[in-house]
Amino acid sequence: MTIEISNPAELHDPTGFGYSHVARVVGELVLIAGQYDSDADGHTTSEDFAGQVDRAFANLGIALRSVGLDYPEVAQLRTFIVDHDRDKLAVLGKKIAEIWGAKPPVQTLAGVASLALPGMLFEVDAVAVRG
Repeated sequence: MTIEISNPAELHDPTGFGYSHVARVVGELVLIAGQYDSDADGHTTSEDFAGQVDRAFANLGIALRSVGLDYPEVAQLRTFIVDHDRDKLAVLGKKIAEIWGAKPPVQTLAGVASLALPGMLFEVDAVAVRG
């Protein structure tokens, strides 16, 4: 598996915002559907945004490990935040730094009015690469 994360010098440094500009991947792509703060029955467990982010990324980890991968094999994230603001961005950035450190995957964040189920405040999907 090869994922080369880079940030061209001609573009701003995005790592403080929790993403990188470019991920070059070689290998089998594994697509992970949107993960959110869901319990075993698909219900949200928290009304707290940070709690939902934590659980969504924990669920992402479970999905990755179910196919023999883990967070380092993620090349791309797409994140969706209900009523996005800078405080929520900071929560997300902190979580991404906790998982990926100085080499976060590429990411697109969309602020949205609502998500699939009532009470959902955050969702993340991913593209991972197997060697």
